[in-house]
Amino acid sequence: MSTLSVSVLQQPIIWMDGEANLRHFAEKIAQAPNSDLIVLPEMFTTGFAMQAATNSLSERRVIDWLLEQATLHQAAVCGSAAIALENAAVNRFYFVTPEGDIHYYDKRHLFRMANEHHYYQSGDSRQIITWREWRILPQICYDLRFPVFSRNSGNDYDLILYVASWPAARAHHWQALLLARAIENQSWVIGCNRVGSDDNGLSYRGDSQIISPQGEVIVNGAAEQAVILSAKIDLQCVTAYRHAFPAWQDADSFTLTSPIG
Repeated sequence: MSTLSVSVLQQPIIWMDGEANLRHFAEKIAQAPNSDLIVLPEMFTTGFAMQAATNSLSERRVIDWLLEQATLHQAAVCGSAAIALENAAVNRFYFVTPEGDIHYYDKRHLFRMANEHHYYQSGDSRQIITWREWRILPQICYDLRFPVFSRNSGNDYDLILYVASWPAARAHHWQALLLARAIENQSWVIGCNRVGSDDNGLSYRGDSQIISPQGEVIVNGAAEQAVILSAKIDLQCVTAYRHAFPAWQDADSFTLTSPIG
């Protein structure tokens, strides 16, 4: 499938109420146009809370709900949730397909300014998901600031998915970095950010975007509004642009290692 119909749910999140959030997002998914891929924000079951993993829904409950939505709407559904594992807590990105496949990626770069690194365990590698001919790189919020981690080395992916709880105070950074990731990697980029406010006193503008490999913003979520963004993205657009403008052939080679500290 060379094209994907995408819906990005730029929505508020109810603080630390998992079941209420599942009900809310189920309603919004049902309102989305017929989609192949549905993208939810970071920590969509709780909000960006450091205590979320100890007070959140079980991993089984989150996965079952995602499978239910993917099956019901015949679309891949993705987003991140705070999950308590047996020996640690993680900020885990799930990508669940209507065929019943479950993929996940644990957030690599933990936001130290909120002490996320004291409450959650960092992921140890990036993941590339192959689905319906597309190669997809899942990323979470703060990962956006680290271009080496997402560098499209050897053209190994076609689409980057960023899910976020990115505060309004740094909205310009969010928009500029999403655009940079699309241009430098010659890849489609989808950024899904929440709106509203949380119990930490932070506000979120949204500014969700779908950006082409050439750096064209196809759709942009209105600031501070709960909306569903929809667009169709084309894999052939990636292939054609990389062939016409093969900057990737001159990229520097490197070896990715763990960050200091």
